[in-house]
This record gives sequence, structure tokens and C-alpha cells, in this order.
Amino acid sequence: MKYIKKAFSQNWVAPLGPNVDNFENVLKNYIGVKNVTALNSGTSAIHLALILTGVKHGDEVIASSFTFSATINPIVYLGATPVLIDSEPSTWNMDPDLLEKAILERVSQGRKHKIKAIIVVHLYGMPANMQKIMKIASKYDIPVIEDAAEGLGSCYKEKKVGSIGLFGVFSFNGNKIITTSGGGALVSNDEELIANARFLATQARDQAPHYQHSKIGYNYRMSNILAGIGLGQMEVINKRIAQRRDNFRFYIENLEDIDGISFLSEPNEFFFSNYWLTTILVDPVRTGTTRVELQNALEKQNIETRPLWKPMHQQPVFSSYPSYQNGVSDKLFAEGLCIPSDSNMSDNDRE
Repeated sequence: MKYIKKAFSQNWVAPLGPNVDNFENVLKNYIGVKNVTALNSGTSAIHLALILTGVKHGDEVIASSFTFSATINPIVYLGATPVLIDSEPSTWNMDPDLLEKAILERVSQGRKHKIKAIIVVHLYGMPANMQKIMKIASKYDIPVIEDAAEGLGSCYKEKKVGSIGLFGVFSFNGNKIITTSGGGALVSNDEELIANARFLATQARDQAPHYQHSKIGYNYRMSNILAGIGLGQMEVINKRIAQRRDNFRFYIENLEDIDGISFLSEPNEFFFSNYWLTTILVDPVRTGTTRVELQNALEKQNIETRPLWKPMHQQPVFSSYPSYQNGVSDKLFAEGLCIPSDSNMSDNDRE
């Protein structure tokens, strides 16, 4: 409220303003990148990242299949083709072996030049296997966009997710670990790229004493009011991560001994998850129940749960696009459940 009241008292209600500048600086220092532009959504950030990596009609973008549709939609906005990659079992994120298989197949067909970017998702706050993915991307000279919409504060080898690839994308939607009610950010260590992103996001208005436009622009910038909410939220980001991680600890301690219940856990010491959501798999054979039956039973007790993301290769709108599958995300969707993970849950709520 302090930051919001300041915006009103200074009459900085319109988009941009001191709160936006300060929010970008706070994010820059927290994530460990050199440049940040605050936007109206994570989807806008992906769209701009794709434009700035040169994606055009007829190109291809390799992306995680196990994600929310907002990861894939901007590829289609640009008339490009998503090439969907299944998950590895340990992180539930993009399988590096399938990634390289997809690239090699395109190389063999003489279509390597069509691949303009790789979008890797840090799902549910769990970092992807970035060492392997970046090695493959570097080998074939393909820029990496990190969709860290769910991963603010998560780390891979002590580097914050979103700071490893060419671009990092964040979301501050109402359901994220911190929120601006609606908002996002695009980050990069490349100053020129973020300057261009900021230009495109403010309707691509040229430097001129009148309104002049030489490129197509977008109305993608964050408002000074929403940035004020973000500044207040960033003051408690470490507390929010601790609360989410404590939810995970509580569930593990109470449920891990149940035969047939398993969790998405950090594979080793290189991975630090914010555990935005605690997720479980329900093995129908070993538990004697299905994910759907468990969800319905909890609903009767007024406990809301959600299925895991339905993979993009199963979505009617994306099912015709190329995909490289190993059955992992199909199994995750069939057996997976997101269980209550709110930062403000009490011990009684969790019990």
C-alpha cells in the first residue's frame, strides 16, 4: 500500500513511472542479470523474446510440451511452428536427449536454419537440466529462452533460473509466488536486446518530436500501480519461498511413506526449487485409487486440487505440430495432482 499510495500522491497512475524503474532494479539485483524490462504479462515477455531472436513466419521454435499453453501461444502468434519436446523423469522438464534428437533430425533434413530458439520451462518451480540443455544449444548455436514464469527464486548450480539463457521470462500473475495481480518481466544480460524489447513494448515509438513509428509495436509495459504491488511483494520474496518449501517438507514428512505416492523433488544439490506448487503422482495400482478419484474425494472435503498441466501435444490446438515423445508427460498428466500450496496456509490447513 505504501508504494501504491506513493504512485497516487505523485500522480503516476499511468503506465511507467518510478515504481516501474525501482521494480526493474530490484528484480535485476535479485535475479542476477544486467537488464530487466517490466511488462504486462509473462506471455508478452515470451512474444518479445521470440521477436528479438528473429522468429518469423515459417520458422521453428523448440519448446517443452509439458507446460501451460502460454509458453506455446506466442510461437503461433508469429506464424512459426512449435516443435514439442517431452519431459525427463527427474525434473519433469525438457528431456535433453529428445531435444538433441529433434535438432539432429532437422539437420539431416537440411532445415537446421529454420530453428530460431529453444524455450525451456522451469515447471512448478523445478529448474530444468540447464547444463545439458545449454551445452546442446551452444553446440548447435540456438538461443535459449527460459520460461521461468513459475520459477522466481529457484536456482540451478546457484544461478537463478532466468539468468542462464539469452532471455529469462517471469510472470507475476495472481497465482504466482509473488504477484502484481497481472504482470511479467523479460530479463537478459544483453543490454541492446532489452532496450529493443522496451522500445517494442511501448508501441515502438521512434525518437522524434511527434508520433512516428517505423516498426510494429505493442502495448506491453507494466503500469506504475502494479509495479508498486511488485515492489512490496519483492520485500517478502524470500519469506514466500521459505513458506512454499515448508509446505513441501510438511507433505513429504506426512505422505512419503504411503505406497504409490511420489513427489517432484530436487534431483541433487545442483537444483534448488521454490516449490511454487507441491505436486504428487498417484500410482493407481499401488494406491488402489486414481488421481481423479482422489481429487473428487478431496473436493467433497472442500479441499481444492488441480491436475498437472495437460501436455501441449495432447491439446487439440497443438496436436498437429511435430513432437518428440517418451511417454513421461502423458503419465504425469494421468497420475499427477497439484495439492494446496498457498503461502499463508496454517498448520491446521495442512493437516
